[in-house]
Amino acid sequence: QVQLVESGGGLVQAGGSLRLSCAASGRTFSDYAMAWFRQAPGKEREFVARISRSGLNTHYTDSLKGRCTISRDNTNNTVYLQMNSLKPEDTAVYYCAAAATISRWYVPTNVADFPSWGQGTQVTVSS
Repeated sequence: QVQLVESGGGLVQAGGSLRLSCAASGRTFSDYAMAWFRQAPGKEREFVARISRSGLNTHYTDSLKGRCTISRDNTNNTVYLQMNSLKPEDTAVYYCAAAATISRWYVPTNVADFPSWGQGTQVTVSS
């Protein structure tokens, strides 16, 4: 399995921005589709954004569409999540996830499709 370590979380005021990073190691990073999920207290883990191996196929949850961008650097084995115009309801622990795929375009969709997870990074947005 690939190992994942998230960073970049923190406390930010509403309207602010954060860039989360997820560093991968242990396997060939470009073999993996990547995703970000989040989990707020008392709620289920939910999808935020995902990106294919090639980086050319991306998807976003409706609540963050237009406010976040997922990207990846296959040279530096890192995936990023840039979040702008943050709202208090974006407060959650954000998790990076990886899934090996044969297709460079296919992107898994569900929590169960991703066997590798990071430990999470807390994002808190104050009003």
